Order: sequence, then structure tokens, then C-alpha cells
Amino acid sequence: MGKPVVHFEVIGRDAPKLQKFYGTLFDWNVDTSNPGGYGTITPESAGMDGGIGGGGGNPQDASYGVTFYVQVADLKATLDKAEKLGGKTLMPPTEIPGTGGVTLAAFSDPEGNRIGLTKG
Repeated sequence: MGKPVVHFEVIGRDAPKLQKFYGTLFDWNVDTSNPGGYGTITPESAGMDGGIGGGGGNPQDASYGVTFYVQVADLKATLDKAEKLGGKTLMPPTEIPGTGGVTLAAFSDPEGNRIGLTKG
């Protein structure tokens, strides 16, 4: 396999409801002890980390659904490549405040699926 999938995210209108649903369904410990109430899931053994949150803001502008994140060396170069292949940049490289330097980006594939990128 090429670049690894390292994170997943489920975003919807009602974050607490989704956090309870997935936590109960899969016996996940969903930690919401952060200022935004974003639910983080850390694997207890095998698996990858994840998050469950709310889109907030204007529902028409929100990116609801499931996103997986691929770890790449160069976010900008990967976005450029995605665009050359028919994708569209949705979020340029953005450092997430309060995460110790985590930088994310996102694009949509030619069919409109949202894919996240993280620098690794």
C-alpha cells in the first residue's frame, strides 16, 4: 500500500447524538473533553484514531458525512496532483489551533467524495 490512511471523521448536525450512537454501537470511548466538544476516539489496541463532531454554522455549507485522512509528505503537492487528476481543493493546508502543529487539507475526488490529508 502507498500512503497510509491514518484517521477518520464522522461529521453531522447533532454531534452528541452521533457520538452516543457510534460509541454505543462499537463500544468506543468517545472523549469530548475539549473546548469544541469534538469527540476523539483513540484505539485501545489495533485500529486508527478518529473523531465525531458537528458541522456547525450554516447547514447548507457544512461538510457532513465520513472523511478519511491520508498521511502525505507534502500537502500542497498532493492537492495540486489531485486537481490535475480531476479533483478540487476544498481546504488548503491549514494548521489546526491547539493541536501542537497538526496541519490538514482536503479535496474532493471527481465524484465529489471528500478526502482529508494530514502531513506526516
